[in-house]
Amino acid sequence: MSHPSPRSWLFVPADSEKKIGKAIEGDADAIIFDLEDSVAPGAKKDARAILKELRREGGPRWWVRINPIGSEFIRDDLKLIANADFEGIVLPKAESGEDVVHLAHLTGDIPIHAIVTETAASLFGLLSYRLDNSPLAAMSWGAEDLSAALGASSKYDANGELAFTYKMARSLCLAGAVSAGVEPIDGVYTDVRDLEGLEVEARAAAAEGFTGKLAIHPAQVPVINKAFTPSDEEVAHARAIVDAFAAEAGAGVLMVGGRMVDLPHLKQAERLLKRARD
Repeated sequence: MSHPSPRSWLFVPADSEKKIGKAIEGDADAIIFDLEDSVAPGAKKDARAILKELRREGGPRWWVRINPIGSEFIRDDLKLIANADFEGIVLPKAESGEDVVHLAHLTGDIPIHAIVTETAASLFGLLSYRLDNSPLAAMSWGAEDLSAALGASSKYDANGELAFTYKMARSLCLAGAVSAGVEPIDGVYTDVRDLEGLEVEARAAAAEGFTGKLAIHPAQVPVINKAFTPSDEEVAHARAIVDAFAAEAGAGVLMVGGRMVDLPHLKQAERLLKRARD
């Protein structure tokens, strides 16, 4: 039986054995061992050596963020993948589905989680990830690299909210992932001290259709897990909808819990039950 997709995806620098140990013992659904931005060029070799010696024994699912396609480091990163214990690869600065296809040719069928909004060109290719027989498993978005790529002095507007460009990138990621039939993952919340703000953002993301969120600190993990776990009431209502349509095959509209529900509600209920945990 397949288990639900990860709610929390925790980045951990691959050159820090202390942080790796803490992450492995933590409650994140998935760990992303980072070989890219959080590891200095001179430390990448040592980081690969650390990861090569790791052996998974339960706990969080293991992914590794490699360096971008075309970088001087990717060849050695891919050698590590062939000799280490990872469920999948996180591909940074992906610009189109062609990048996923290229990486798949190099790595085989290992699942790929693409970060899809980190360059200017990437915003024009979000529909290209809808590919047949693709190992793509998830898509997430990021504002930090995008703002740098665009030469922005800030990614926030006068009200302190994300500026339109970054809200657009976020929405395109969500729509692109759903179109591709993969998990849409919300980006990081950078203020690690503001757990209340994180909760508000995570709950809003779950309501919009994202199924998980990136984390950059272990303290963020419980907040994210809770936000992306359907409540008992939500699960019960979703099951009632699914059961009602199963009992009346061919129905287009039914009454459930005193409210009219139709086929879009059924699809929403099925998606929610897929995310539910026992």
